[in-house]
This record gives sequence, C-alpha cells and structure tokens, in this order.
Amino acid sequence: APGNILAAFRDRTGAIWVGTHRGLSRFAPAPPETTPPPPILITGLNVAGERRSVSARGETEIALADLDPDRNQLQIDFVALGFAPGEVLRYQYRLKGSEDDWGALSEQRTVNYASLAPGRYRFLARAVNSDGVVSSNPATVTFTILRPVWQRWWFIALLTALLGLMGAALYRYRVARLIELERVRTRIATDLHDDIGAGLSRVAILSEVVKQQVSGKAEQSVPMLTEIADSARGLVEAMREIVWAIDPRRDELSTVVSRVRQFASDMLEAKGISWDFKVPPELEQIKLGPEQRRHLFLIFKEGLNNIARHADCQSVSMSLTLARQQLWGEIRDDGRGFPARNGTGSAEEPTFSANGHGHENMRQRASQVGGQVWIDSALGEGVRIKLMIPLKKR
Repeated sequence: APGNILAAFRDRTGAIWVGTHRGLSRFAPAPPETTPPPPILITGLNVAGERRSVSARGETEIALADLDPDRNQLQIDFVALGFAPGEVLRYQYRLKGSEDDWGALSEQRTVNYASLAPGRYRFLARAVNSDGVVSSNPATVTFTILRPVWQRWWFIALLTALLGLMGAALYRYRVARLIELERVRTRIATDLHDDIGAGLSRVAILSEVVKQQVSGKAEQSVPMLTEIADSARGLVEAMREIVWAIDPRRDELSTVVSRVRQFASDMLEAKGISWDFKVPPELEQIKLGPEQRRHLFLIFKEGLNNIARHADCQSVSMSLTLARQQLWGEIRDDGRGFPARNGTGSAEEPTFSANGHGHENMRQRASQVGGQVWIDSALGEGVRIKLMIPLKKR
C-alpha cells in the first residue's frame, strides 16, 4: 500500500505486515531453497595390488567374493557430486568390523587398508557439502577375509579330534604297559616263590635231616650243617620279602598294615610290651607302589626293632592317617627316651641298630620315596617318630 510506513510487524508464521497512511500490506517470504544431499560413488577398487572392475560411472554398492588370508590389502577410491556453484565437498568413511565411528571430515578421496585381520567387513563412505548436508545413501563395499586354514572351525575340530585320538592311544598304550608290567611282576613273584623258595626250603629241611642223622657221629659236620640250615632259612625269609615287595596283588596299604601288625606282635609281645595300631578302614584300600610299600614297612620295622631293643617301655602306639594326598604315620613309646643336645630340643640319638645308623636309615628310606621322617624325644618322655610319604596319583 502506498504512503508513509507507520508500523511493521512479523507474525508467528514469519509473514511481515506493513501499515501505511493508505493501507496494510502483507509479505510472506518464500522458504529458502535446500541443497540436495550429494550423491557418492565408488570409482576404483584395488585388492592386493590387483585392480577390480568398477563401472565407469561409479557404483554405490559393491560386494566382493571372499578373499584369501594373504589378499588383505585394499585401496578404495570414491567421489561425490556437488551441484551448487563453488561447492566444496568433504568426506567421511568407516570400516564396520574394525571401526565403530565415522572418521574426521577430509577432502581425501582414497583410503588404503593394509594387513586386515580375518573377518567380515563393510566399508562406508559419505560426503558432506558446504551447508552440512550429508549423503543420504553412503557408498559401500562389502567383503570377507577368510581365516587361515589352521584357524578355521573345521580344522580346529579336526585337530581336537586328532589330539583326542592320540591321547586315547597314549592312554591305551600306557595301560597296556602297566598291565604288562603287572604280569611281569606277578610272574617274577610266582617264580621266586615256587622255584627258588621251594629249593631253599628243601635245602633247609635236608640240612636238618642230615644234622640229625650224623649227630654224634661227625661232630665237626653239625656246626656246618647248622650254618647251612640257618643260611637257607635266612634266604627264604629274604626271598619272601622280595616276593611281597614286587607282587602287584599286594599293592594295597592293608598288606603293609598286616605285616606291621604281625611284626609288632612277634617283636613286642615277646618283650611284654603292649601295642596298638590305629588305621582307618578306608585307608587300607589305598594303592601303593612297590618302593613305597617296601620302605614304609621297613621304616616301621626299624622303629619297632629300636623300641624293643632300647626303649625299655611298657606300651607302643602306632597310627596311619591321610591328609592332602600325603600318608602320615606315627610311632610313639613311653620309654626312657634320650636327652636333648645342648638344651636346644634336638635329640641326641643313641645307637639304634647294629650298624649304629637306625634313625638315619629311616630318613634315607623316606627320602627315597619323596618323604620325610621326624624324631622327637626327651629324657623320660619316650620317643616319637613321625613319617610322611606323598602318594602318587595312580
């Protein structure tokens, strides 16, 4: 409307009202023109230095066949189209499977990936124009880099199965060897008992018969025959010890317990010494190796022999317990004991065997099977012998 402008007002819709002396005018501005999002295309693709075929007009989506593990180097070229005069385009890209977020804006139109790890990937690229408008549909390249043969599931499954078969074969071989060894031990024990044992027993019997026959006629022959008989009986006893030590049918701890009880009965009761041997029933089924059985028995035998000869005691208590895959034994008497050395508590050990090394022999026997022996005593308080032998898993 003509005339001087008296007032102007913009309403909530964006329209401008102008008042003059001669009328009222309304101006509604047109919405600004929006820039279309820039389309982006893949224009080049190289895989491990080999150029792949891409349309001359570019492509928005490319899917590659699976790539071998050694063809894990890619170069991707892309470009976007801008329609406004003086338009400046910038680019962002990311590699799904390796990168979570879009990279920084850049005018670079080529990206290189070297030594990609095996896996599934999807490359995406987009353009951003001067107005900040982003490509509506990113250009994509999808590909998969295969794992090396030794990392594929079927190879791992095959290798696991092969290792399992090898383990089973080794286990079967070990079991067969153990069974064969058990048979050899059984055969040796049987042969010793049947052949050598019978022969030595026959020698002892014949010696006794001859001694009785020549008694009073050849006085010089009697001592020699007596010595022959005693030697034969000693050999028979030693042979029985060997047979018991190697016989696999005697591997249970119960056989050691029985022999210790028998020895204690023979040795201690003859001296008027009361004794007790406590072993939980479940322990008697524990399996021991030949060396463990032999040394365990001989340690108890040495200890009981020492007590019978030197302790001057009234009672003896023995026990076996199991803790943390270790067999613990104890022998205790109420005899005279022996004094500590220099008041330090370490016992001064008397002579406990014919060769003067009773306690040392027990320690050495225990060490040969990986165990230990402790000996505690005080004057007038008896002797306590404690034994530990580790049990091997069978």
